[in-house]
Amino acid sequence: MKKVIFISSTGGHLSELLQLKPLFEKYDSYLITEKTKSTVGLKKKYKHVNYLVYGTREHKFTYLFKFAFNILKSFILYIKIRPKVIVTTGTHTAVPMCYIGKLFKSKIIFIETFANSKTKTESGKYVYKIADTFIVQWESMLELYPNAIYGGWIY
Repeated sequence: MKKVIFISSTGGHLSELLQLKPLFEKYDSYLITEKTKSTVGLKKKYKHVNYLVYGTREHKFTYLFKFAFNILKSFILYIKIRPKVIVTTGTHTAVPMCYIGKLFKSKIIFIETFANSKTKTESGKYVYKIADTFIVQWESMLELYPNAIYGGWIY
């Protein structure tokens, strides 16, 4: 069975990613997100769940250390899981995993967030360059990402 990592930060990005739950059952799926009070219960619902450290760019000093730690942990998780595909709805939590995956020739599928219909996200800007498949949820976003696929809303 093909190993697939589904990764996103917590909050709305994770809500969007969890809309893909039917796909989780078709593959040997690994869910990776940030550890918060709202995500600790995911281990009861899904077979393979791993956590990264929650960090926000609002606290720049501590964020640098948390982000660096998450890069290292992402690398370790990647080597441990060895996925064929990485699927993400963003954001900063997922970018390092996408680059690590690309380095090791995993297929990268990025789904730009539903929340943006007229502007690029930071993670979208970084991952668009390396994504094998880049999906937008608003047709208007095709102007910003000309090589993207319009997939409609996840919800």
